[in-house]
Amino acid sequence: MKKQLFLLAALGGVLLTAGNANAQETAVVVEESTFDVEQVPCKDIYTPGSWRDNWYVQLGAGMRVPLVEWGSKDRHITAIYNLGVGRWISPYLGFRFSALYGSMHYKGGDAMASARTANLNVDFMWDMLNSISGYNPSRAFSIVPFVGLGGTYVFHYRDNALANDRSNDGNIKGNQWLMPVSAGIQLRFRVSPYVDIFAEGRSTFYGDNFNNTVYGRPLDLDIAAVGGVIIHFTGSKFQRYNPCDYVNALSQANAQVNDLRAALATTSAALAAAEAQLPCPEVPETVTAEAESTTLFPTVRFKLNSAYVSSEEMVNVYNIAEYMKANPNAQIVVRGYADKDTGSAAYNMKLSERRAKAVADILTGDYGISDSRLILEAAGSDTQIYPTNDWNRIVIFAVPELP
Repeated sequence: MKKQLFLLAALGGVLLTAGNANAQETAVVVEESTFDVEQVPCKDIYTPGSWRDNWYVQLGAGMRVPLVEWGSKDRHITAIYNLGVGRWISPYLGFRFSALYGSMHYKGGDAMASARTANLNVDFMWDMLNSISGYNPSRAFSIVPFVGLGGTYVFHYRDNALANDRSNDGNIKGNQWLMPVSAGIQLRFRVSPYVDIFAEGRSTFYGDNFNNTVYGRPLDLDIAAVGGVIIHFTGSKFQRYNPCDYVNALSQANAQVNDLRAALATTSAALAAAEAQLPCPEVPETVTAEAESTTLFPTVRFKLNSAYVSSEEMVNVYNIAEYMKANPNAQIVVRGYADKDTGSAAYNMKLSERRAKAVADILTGDYGISDSRLILEAAGSDTQIYPTNDWNRIVIFAVPELP
């Protein structure tokens, strides 16, 4: 009987010990979230912000000379007038409706013959420098080749002794509709964001009946040179989009989710350990002095060889602006950096200076922070804050050191 009681007591002790161990030890498994991030080209893409943006009107005048019956050496230059309306659908491609009106003079036998023309084209424009060198809204000079399709009404044929293009009733035509193709090149000179001065050359190709004379080569050519002014209604407005900005944001969000999960798991383990020790012993209340709070300032990151503040980084500039509004006597050091593996030390010093100035311009221009409260510094690439090279393409905010 005593032996049985001893065995029961031993078994109860083992169960009690196992229960306490289970109450005090909690296994926590942290599952990290992983998102598949598709590799996309890091390339800036520009699109119009609205269908109202990037429209313009073109006004010009110049001279034209028709090359008809090419064996003739007698050419006569006359005036031509131009009106156009167009739009750039991207920094590289655009279209316009271009109207040209004027008279033309050409050799028609022994006398000088003439006619009048009214022409309307749809031109497809290509900004060559933006396509080759990259989009630059402040570019002062542009080269714009174009091709066009259209219609021409030719009327008031006069004094053409060689006219032989007849209608179905056998009479010489007094007017006619033609459908030419054209090609040319336009040179643009920027005066302001809303005004350009242009010079343009255009060659328009017709069938042999352009001057009412079907003879010789099966092609007539009308060459025009026009100059004038271009007025942009809204200036040059394109919204920038870079797929890599969103990929980086997704990667950061993924890392933050994993950090929060780890913190939650740690907290759950601490809570379980605390509950296992209940009831808690009473502890005398102690009074501690409040520690002075420390403000952690954000940083602004940049892409390789860039001083452009992306939309994703604007939130950090906004936060520092809110801090300075809440602390009207505070001063902030805006210090730019560059990574040491790209560019020379002298170039990186200039790049870090441009990055600091870009952030300061947003604080003063967009948020009304006085420039007297900002201390701009350029650290270049001589000092690397982070061990990872790419992380040093940043602007850091800091509290000025006391003298």
